[in-house]
Amino acid sequence: MTVEQYNQCVKEFADRLYRFALKNVADPDLAQDFVQDAFERLWLKVDTVDYVKVKSYLFRTVVNLQIDRARRQKLQQQHLSSLPDPVERPSVHHDVQQCINEGVSQLTEIQRMVLTLRDFEGYSYQEIADLTELSVDQVKVYIFRARKFLKTYIGKMEVLI
Repeated sequence: MTVEQYNQCVKEFADRLYRFALKNVADPDLAQDFVQDAFERLWLKVDTVDYVKVKSYLFRTVVNLQIDRARRQKLQQQHLSSLPDPVERPSVHHDVQQCINEGVSQLTEIQRMVLTLRDFEGYSYQEIADLTELSVDQVKVYIFRARKFLKTYIGKMEVLI
């Protein structure tokens, strides 16, 4: 890949990568870090990555970075689980989008990623399978389970309004 092609990739994919990362982590700074790290890794391998496959490479890199972060958080949660639990207060949902975002944040990493790619970014099942290195059937199952969880989490629309 040439420097011009690399620059074209930045122009073409930076916003889409950012939206994808932001939807999965809901933290603008962390999403920017993921995108920057993905492009940094691409730059380090600019000679070996095929220009035709750069989109998959970038999205896969962001997915891997998110998985690594989730693993680190899981280890931290295990450490914190020994502490006494604070009293939880029931949350009141006044905003539908806020409720959806809270529900999405409770999904597993892979469910959140495939749901984001499908419902928010508009990718086909095959494209998602290529990006996540899953089979199309696995992608469909993860999306079904994520949607089912969200339906249960949100409940009836009358409760929200």
